[in-house]
Amino acid sequence: MTSTTTRQTGVSTAVRAAEPGARFRDLLAAEWIKLWSLRSISWAFGVSALVIIAINISAAVADYNNWPAYNEGIRALFVPIWAMRDAFTIGACMVLILATGSIGALTVVGEYSTGQIRTTFAAVPARRSVVAAKMAVVTAVMLVYGTVVAGTSFGVTQAILSGRGIGLSLGYPGALRAVAASALLAPVCALVGMGLGALIRHTATTFVTFTGILLLLPLLLNDRHRWSSAILHALPRSAWERLVQMGDPFGSAPYPATISGSWIVYTAWPLAAAVVAVVAVRRHDP
Repeated sequence: MTSTTTRQTGVSTAVRAAEPGARFRDLLAAEWIKLWSLRSISWAFGVSALVIIAINISAAVADYNNWPAYNEGIRALFVPIWAMRDAFTIGACMVLILATGSIGALTVVGEYSTGQIRTTFAAVPARRSVVAAKMAVVTAVMLVYGTVVAGTSFGVTQAILSGRGIGLSLGYPGALRAVAASALLAPVCALVGMGLGALIRHTATTFVTFTGILLLLPLLLNDRHRWSSAILHALPRSAWERLVQMGDPFGSAPYPATISGSWIVYTAWPLAAAVVAVVAVRRHDP
């Protein structure tokens, strides 16, 4: 009986060894299907995009209508400072952060909550490859989403303001950087959401943690003190604000953020999230 079992085990091992491993493009295709398998994902992308663009357009329309009543001080600052603020408002930024981070978290937490992650890892034991494929798909989709939202917001708002002769072109110094920063904020926040989702594995807790770090923490900090400003400038939302900033109407802060430092923040957060996701998935069973 023991020898029979041993032979069967050996045959099973040989069969498994002979089976080809999943190719990375197959994993990408599987993650693509899983991402769009939920109708709520499509609705989340569509509704959030419309809300973000609508918020920015509303700001541009308000300034267009109020322009005749603005005094000389406001008019002097409008181009480029206020014009760019209409293209990418703080309210729209907060909606984008919340929407993309939530979608990113759901791509991980959703599989854990349904138990589908066990099937995934049973079919593909190489967990790092699964995580890499999931992040690659989410990054690509979010990059397209962010580009569409940022590009549309900039184009439409500046077209509205051009009716008063106060719109910006994409060639204006700093305009392309602002559009790129707004577009890249989507994949950055989505990857952070994925990293937290892989670490926490609980939907509500993940959302609360994500909201607290990326949306609420910047409100509790200021750039008037060294340590407070250091933490503030290291957050994605603050980095985005610096990258889209056109001038400083209120004077320089004691510890201002830099353009290069803000791009580093944009790079560091998704890389850290990827490392957290890989380590968390490898060390903890589903």
